[in-house]
Amino acid sequence: MLFNSFSFLGCFAALAVLYYAVPHRFRWPLLLATSLIFYATFSAAYLVLLLVITLVTYRAGLALGATADPRRTRVLLATSVAAVLGALVVFKYYDFLAGTLEGGLATVGAGGSGPLFPRLGLVVAAGLSFYTFSCVSYLVDVSAGRLPPERHLGHFALYVAFFPKLLAGPIERARPFLTQLLQPVSFSADGVTQGLQLMLWGLFKKVVLADRLAIFVDTAYGQAAFSSPADLVLATYFFAFQLYCDFSGYSDMAIGAAKVLGIDLMENFRRPYFSTSVPEFWTRRWHLSLAGWFRDYLYVPLGGSRRSRLRLYANVLAVFLVSGLWHGASWTFVVWGGLNGLYQVCSLATRGMRERVCAAVRLPGGLGGLLRGLLTFHLILVTWIFFRAASLADATTIVSRVTASLATLPRLLQVRIANPEILFSIGLIAVLLCVEAFDERRSVWERLADRPVYLRWGVYYAVLGSLIVLGTWNLQQFVYMGF
Repeated sequence: MLFNSFSFLGCFAALAVLYYAVPHRFRWPLLLATSLIFYATFSAAYLVLLLVITLVTYRAGLALGATADPRRTRVLLATSVAAVLGALVVFKYYDFLAGTLEGGLATVGAGGSGPLFPRLGLVVAAGLSFYTFSCVSYLVDVSAGRLPPERHLGHFALYVAFFPKLLAGPIERARPFLTQLLQPVSFSADGVTQGLQLMLWGLFKKVVLADRLAIFVDTAYGQAAFSSPADLVLATYFFAFQLYCDFSGYSDMAIGAAKVLGIDLMENFRRPYFSTSVPEFWTRRWHLSLAGWFRDYLYVPLGGSRRSRLRLYANVLAVFLVSGLWHGASWTFVVWGGLNGLYQVCSLATRGMRERVCAAVRLPGGLGGLLRGLLTFHLILVTWIFFRAASLADATTIVSRVTASLATLPRLLQVRIANPEILFSIGLIAVLLCVEAFDERRSVWERLADRPVYLRWGVYYAVLGSLIVLGTWNLQQFVYMGF
């Protein structure tokens, strides 16, 4: 049951009414049952995997909280984290690792005529990467004494399986979520309104923008060797906004749905394409819950910036390579992560020089920020080629065909952009950027709250009308559900 389906919207409306109709003590069972049923609509078999990982993490948390012996704590933590991540490795990476190892052995002449390792052929369980990371963060926090173990199995199961965040985040931390479950929630018209506004905007980004752009992107990238260079360039630009609208649209709907139910989830996106540097993009604007997770549970334990300069660069590269692999069992994601890691290292290594150049060359007004923003966007744009391409061969084909046509691209693009459908898509992207430009200083919804009621509802009806008239209601899965 996808967020961008009428069945979900109808069921969620019924749930919200029932949620506020029952006493507080019945709300967590209602949400837990709803979350498990919601997950079962994708795969009843993988519901078992979710429950097993939940129980393993719950029991490990109790054991970690009951011991004061540092050595035993380390052993328990290592064992429990290995068990949780082991499920992720088996279900998501086993076939990839087996194929990679066979290829490596073949290059040194150690491979046989057939496959050396059996293939499992498993389909990645929806949300597996997200809820396993939630479980790992819980175990680490308990072992470090930052969080007492949760003794209420139902509350802990709801933390892992809460349906708005289950499939694609945000990767919520246990403390704020579990604390909120203990607090009785009264119906708040303002809270429900804010939640519905987020859900409306998220749905707009998904069905009006992302799924419309996906049609062109899928066609061009699906036949990389035969699409024109102009189409490949446009598809790459479109994919940047497709991915953003798809993923941030999911996050908006997840945060909004939780808000309607009186639960606050963490912010996940903050207008990323307005970043003026790659570090700003990754640390303060894009997929904030994952960036924070890698900072706290990988980068800092590796030593962070407390070691030598070379160790700092190695830590940054390690984090981004792991982040790339987290997104998918493919070398395209590893290259994508490695490129972003190299950007970060280059940014760190040249910081002093860049600051001196900026101080010497004073550009008027906001021109410097605009130029830095355009450079940052295009650096990120190059990495999206590897993120979207079906294989490294496709990615290199796209890059080589575009670079070979640089001299004629302006003319080709001018002709291609004249297509009404492409012009309309560009217009929708412009609308998105205008809204986000207003949001950069103050939320559009807060601005609307100060306006007359007829103007507020005019905007609501305009967005609703665009969903009906312009929406692509073909129930395309959210991109990050596959990770």
